[in-house]
Amino acid sequence: MNTSGIAVRHRLPALAGAAVALLGGLYAALLLLGVPVAAPPSPVEDVHGPVMVFGFAGTLIALERAVALGRAWALCAPAASALGAVILLVTGPSYPGRLLMVIAPVALLVVYRALWLRQRSVALLAQAAGAFAWYAAAFLWLAGYTVPEIVPWLVTFVVATIGGERLESAQVAFLGRRSPEVWFRAALAALVLTATAATVAPRSGTVLFGLALLAVTAWLVVFDVARRTIRSNGLPRYAAAGLLAGYAWLALAGLLWAGAGPVSEGPRYDAALHAVFLGFVVSMIFVHAPVILPAVLRRPLPYHPVLYLPLVLLHVSLLVRVGLGDAAGLEPVWRWSGTLNIASVLLFAACAATTATRAATTTTRAATTTSASAATRAATTATRAATTATRAATTATRAATTAGVTTAVTSLRAADAPPEAGANP
Repeated sequence: MNTSGIAVRHRLPALAGAAVALLGGLYAALLLLGVPVAAPPSPVEDVHGPVMVFGFAGTLIALERAVALGRAWALCAPAASALGAVILLVTGPSYPGRLLMVIAPVALLVVYRALWLRQRSVALLAQAAGAFAWYAAAFLWLAGYTVPEIVPWLVTFVVATIGGERLESAQVAFLGRRSPEVWFRAALAALVLTATAATVAPRSGTVLFGLALLAVTAWLVVFDVARRTIRSNGLPRYAAAGLLAGYAWLALAGLLWAGAGPVSEGPRYDAALHAVFLGFVVSMIFVHAPVILPAVLRRPLPYHPVLYLPLVLLHVSLLVRVGLGDAAGLEPVWRWSGTLNIASVLLFAACAATTATRAATTTTRAATTTSASAATRAATTATRAATTATRAATTATRAATTAGVTTAVTSLRAADAPPEAGANP
């Protein structure tokens, strides 16, 4: 990844916009859960889904791709989605905010074209398909479709993008084998085609979309390196745990759509959506953050076991939400488990910030200690050299003094010696 082409200060506005989208989306989630918090003047609960998917996840994806390209103009994509999210939070589902969400994926597709010209791969093609799905979802929303009606495209956006990244990581494992890529392309094509079918013929198309989602999930489970790295230690094991748990939630969403067709509200709608966007997407963000954020911010985010706390809280609270809140119809449990979902995201942000700060402090101390040690060593060496020079000068002075005294004594002795025989008096 080329991370040197765009200065970090130019990346920060888009990252700040993603943070605003996250906080605004989480606040809207509290309102949707019925938590007694102050309601803002704008209907933020009406834009909860687009702000979280386009404004938060979309901005992060577009920013990472812009950094990978290393060209300043590529920041147009994350800038548009971040600004669109802010406008949506301030004004609700207004035309300018929705329009910016259409412009962002168009710019992202241009970024993918530039990356494609550098190196062509099926993984990059999958991510470009995800950007197209983002465009399709945002365009349909701009055209008047409701958020439940564009859900298949929202899901295709995140699944195709993350699937492409996982394919890129798994290619080393099946180097020289073409069948995994062939199956991946088939599953991805089915996902895009059935998302289209779900828009045109929702009843049958959504069932087919659920089946295609199960096909993509099956590929991820079979070919992802997570099945092997789960037996390792440290970051690889942490990442594998989050990945495999996310695939389980993705499979549940596929089963819900394949088994019961489309739904636009109620417990099954809540379960299917949050299985994808919390259980799968947020889990992917948690486990990829130690790799992606250092590349974007040029700041270390080392793995620490404390990162398991938000990951476990996320999946356990989501399991309670879906199993008891949605399936059993226990509304208080649904509300409190949903609140814990939000708490898990905030807890991860706090853990990541603390870990990154400690790592930066440790790096600074190490650099300071190294510089101080080097300076001390240089000063000691200089002092030793000066001492040696002083000693040499003292020795030389003593030698010169001794030579002078010896010469003088010799001269005196010569003057006092009696004249030789035959010499003139």
